[in-house]
Amino acid sequence: MDTTPQRDVFFSFFMFTADLRPQDPSYTKVLIDHLKVLTEMGYDGFDVHIASQPATVDHRREVEAYAGLKKAFDHAGLRGTKFTTNVGTTRTFDPTSPYEEQRRQALSYLTSRVDITQVLGGDSIMSGPFLYPYGVFPLTDANEQIWSDALQDWMKPRFRAARAVFEELAEYAAAQGVKLAVEPVKSWETPPPNMVSEALDFLDTLGNPHGAGVTIDTAQVVMESQGPGVFRENVARAASQDRLHYVHISAPDRGAVHDSWIPWETILNEVEPVYRGPYLVEVFNAIPPFDSSMRMARRRFWRPGEDAPSSADSAYDVAKAALEELREQIALSARTRSDATLLAYTGEDD
Repeated sequence: MDTTPQRDVFFSFFMFTADLRPQDPSYTKVLIDHLKVLTEMGYDGFDVHIASQPATVDHRREVEAYAGLKKAFDHAGLRGTKFTTNVGTTRTFDPTSPYEEQRRQALSYLTSRVDITQVLGGDSIMSGPFLYPYGVFPLTDANEQIWSDALQDWMKPRFRAARAVFEELAEYAAAQGVKLAVEPVKSWETPPPNMVSEALDFLDTLGNPHGAGVTIDTAQVVMESQGPGVFRENVARAASQDRLHYVHISAPDRGAVHDSWIPWETILNEVEPVYRGPYLVEVFNAIPPFDSSMRMARRRFWRPGEDAPSSADSAYDVAKAALEELREQIALSARTRSDATLLAYTGEDD
């Protein structure tokens, strides 16, 4: 009998939107419809992106808007629904800035995102590329981009500048019961940290990390990491430091998870024994801003209630197939490890 407890599986709303528009009642109804269908499908929770706003917007009002959104979810019968958040820093809200005033502005922005994560409730994980601003590549005085050794050297003082911000942010998040999970993102999207080891190296420099950790994303691992050996080392390192806070299951092309090039055995055999948090199924749909920023040529998965039906798969079909695939792969991994343990035990008896 398989006694492995069922793992929570969350679904990313990157399938539908990059902005929840919490002050738009008509769009809140659309979100509620999606949440209800996906909950009935079997998902245990959801990851939502907290869109950045202009610097002139009062962060307290943003938090209030998300508190109102959560009340709308509760009134719609979704009380107790679990949420995690995806957060990115920006050119304006840059914790690595050489200018103290800008770093303080970034800290205010990030603490407001912690507050929003806490307001939404659930597993209370704030994940994403919120160390260095996403997609902001540095330029030389000649307006040329910086790469390789020069980029690594350029990043060193930026990471040093961010230490005090992250120490304060981590302490604040811990007091709110929110885990921070820095997500490395591949190099063609953004400067470092691009690998799990780089994010862990940064966290090692903090004086009081207080639960700050990392996200491991299967797509990022396949496209950016150095190989299975380094992956095993990084998982073990993060787990031993209690810093493996979130695991994203995403296809290398950021599309459908079912029948994708995810190396299931390599990933799950390392992660399953040491990770107890939720898995996130993350599909980037061909919607703004992802269609242009990620150069998507594939057709959009049409979103019931938002798009006209098309010859492409629907967002719900893709979500259902992904959930079934992930649960099947988790069960297969458990059986494989159990068989290996039994074989080792019987071999010792011989």
